[in-house]
Amino acid sequence: MRSRLASTASAFFLFLLVLFLVNCFKAPGSSASSPEDSLSETARMHAQRAAHTSTLLPSGKVLVAGGFAGSGTESHPFSTAELYDPQSGNFEPVGSMTLGRSGHTATLLKNGKVLIVGGWTGRDASRRTAEIYDPATRKFTPTGNLAIERSGNTATLLPNGKVLVTGGVDRSENSLASAEIYDPETGTFALTGTMSEARDEHTATILKNGKVLVAGGGSGDYPSQTVYRSAELYDPATGKFTPTGQMTECRHKHAAISLPSGMVLVAGGSDNRDWHGEYSSAEIYDPATGTFRATGTMSTSRFKLPEAVVLLKSGKVLIAGGGRFAEVYDQTKGTFTPVAGTFGVSRFFASATLLPNGDALITGGYADTGGGLPATASAWIYHP
Repeated sequence: MRSRLASTASAFFLFLLVLFLVNCFKAPGSSASSPEDSLSETARMHAQRAAHTSTLLPSGKVLVAGGFAGSGTESHPFSTAELYDPQSGNFEPVGSMTLGRSGHTATLLKNGKVLIVGGWTGRDASRRTAEIYDPATRKFTPTGNLAIERSGNTATLLPNGKVLVTGGVDRSENSLASAEIYDPETGTFALTGTMSEARDEHTATILKNGKVLVAGGGSGDYPSQTVYRSAELYDPATGKFTPTGQMTECRHKHAAISLPSGMVLVAGGSDNRDWHGEYSSAEIYDPATGTFRATGTMSTSRFKLPEAVVLLKSGKVLIAGGGRFAEVYDQTKGTFTPVAGTFGVSRFFASATLLPNGDALITGGYADTGGGLPATASAWIYHP
């Protein structure tokens, strides 16, 4: 009897030991090992990337394109692209863009293809070029040229399926007030109304009424740059921009995202001191009144995060860039709450994408480590 009890106890102890070891050595991206409201690492990309784009495709996969490897490599942007598969948790290389780009835009069109516009393309390549990624062929092909070369611009899908491209800088780093419309039916760009301010590193956010809120940004180079509080609305029906309320702070390199309520959250950024003028503040734009008002304060100051903000299925907003950790904004409470897990160091010009299952993929970004600004190939999954 005593021998049988001892044998049973030994077997139970062995079971507990195996269970402990299995949990210790689960894959970093495994959802089973990741508690809710937390970050966990997933597979690494095939390249270190910052100032790249990540776009959810109709298949549920994510197209990650372009970027650069960190400080000192801006003139050598990547043409490479890769696909993230949420089912396998892995990245695979896919066809390359027609030229290297960083700080470009990637817009999912209503036909399921992706429009790639502008960006820093190296010393000699044209910033007027644009191209289309076709998920069916997994290839990039040129489309019509921009009317004006630009990088640091925005691109916003309009309700009619066309794309509004605003601002940015030209080859001489002059900020642009011009805007243009891309028509997927003809594959061409045409100039539209002009903004009241020449802007780059601004935001452009689609509203529920079909208009586009263009906010902040600036012109000129540090330390003599001008950063704006001003905002304006683009009306697709008239093709014109009109001024709207001013932000509570002048901001560039910030983030803006439309909320389920129809309002717009504007978060972070910096003033004309750039790295020395980062904000932890955030504000809300109300289209009904055309005004901005302050909302809760983030847990840390953040800038260089325009592509790293995601609207979650819950209606909350994930802020995943410009800091060492991520946090979530809840409009019903007006508060920001940090999530478990970190990126190790602050990540600038990272990118975030909502996945079909409600998780979010965060990729790349570069770090201010004191010894340079290296980008990373790391990627993370946020589990709400």
